[in-house]
Amino acid sequence: MTDNDHKPLAVFDLDNTLADTAHRQRFLERRPRDWDAFFAAAPHDPPLTEGVALALEHAEECEVVYLTGRPERCREDTVEWLAAHGLPEGRIWMRRDNDRRPARRTKLEILRGLARNREVRVLVDDDELVCEDAERAGFTVVRARWASQSAVLKVAQEREGRT
Repeated sequence: MTDNDHKPLAVFDLDNTLADTAHRQRFLERRPRDWDAFFAAAPHDPPLTEGVALALEHAEECEVVYLTGRPERCREDTVEWLAAHGLPEGRIWMRRDNDRRPARRTKLEILRGLARNREVRVLVDDDELVCEDAERAGFTVVRARWASQSAVLKVAQEREGRT
C-alpha cells in the first residue's frame, strides 16, 4: 500500500473544469456533429487557471483522480495534456467508447464505486446535472463555473452521452 491509498479522493472533471473547450465547440454546432474533430482538438485546450489551482490545492491533502465523459480512445492525449499542464498524476476514469449514457449516470456510478473503498472528499465538475445528482447522493461538490457555458455541450453530455 502507498500513502495515497489512505488519502481521501478529490475527483476532477476535465472539460470546462480543467480544460477550456471553447475553441472546439464549433465542431458540435454543425450537423451532423463532428465528434472525431471535437476530441482530436482536445490536446490544444488551454488550461483553466481556477480549476488547475484547485486541483493542485487538493493534491496537498488528497489523491487527485479524474472523472471525464471523454471516450477511452482519448486516454493518451488526456494523459499527455494533464502532464503538460502540471496537473497531479492520478487515475483517469473515462467513458467506454460505445457508452452513450448521460454523464450524470456514468459519473455517479463511478463516484459510488470509489466511495465504497475510499473517502471522496470532493467532486469538481461543470455539469449542473452531474453536480445535482452527486449532491443528492451525499457527495460534496464544487461547481466549476469559471468556463464559458455551452448549450451544445450540455445537450451532448445529457442527451447524446458523448462527453
